[in-house]
Amino acid sequence: MTRTIAIFLVVLIQVASTFFFVSDIFSSMIGFRTTPISWEYREMIEIGAAIGLVLGMVLGALALHRALARQRVVEGQLRAASGAFMELLEERFSEWALTPSERDVALFLVKGLSTREIAGLRSTSEGTVKAQTNAIYRKSGVSGRAQLLSLFIDELMSDALVPPAKRPAPAGFGARVTVAGK
Repeated sequence: MTRTIAIFLVVLIQVASTFFFVSDIFSSMIGFRTTPISWEYREMIEIGAAIGLVLGMVLGALALHRALARQRVVEGQLRAASGAFMELLEERFSEWALTPSERDVALFLVKGLSTREIAGLRSTSEGTVKAQTNAIYRKSGVSGRAQLLSLFIDELMSDALVPPAKRPAPAGFGARVTVAGK
């Protein structure tokens, strides 16, 4: 709360300073006659305006520094999450005893590629990809692509939402997922 008030005050000083300098320039250019103020008062206003502008510059630099530091932290977290997801995939693929070809197909399935796209990337027939897909579903205990993806999402979400000290031991990750009514 105090930081917000301080920022507000600095911005208010900057606005007043800007108004003072701009109005002074325009009044000189237009020849607008104003009641003269004493030079001491004018100097105080200019000093206050300059301090306000310097404070704004310093505050802006601090905000930029903090934003860049936060960006570095978030990028590191994203890299860690990406690496954790790949580790999770590899763990499950090993747990399910997928062959190297099935691992490739499973990774493409998780990425959302179609059977035709996977066949094209792997230079195999769509029938081969369908057979490998069925083997992946059987070994992982799911009935389709959405359930396969949900296995990984559920585990990542449970890891993200539960503090490490309270995280339950993984229970039969490869267990068959059932949908009500099916």
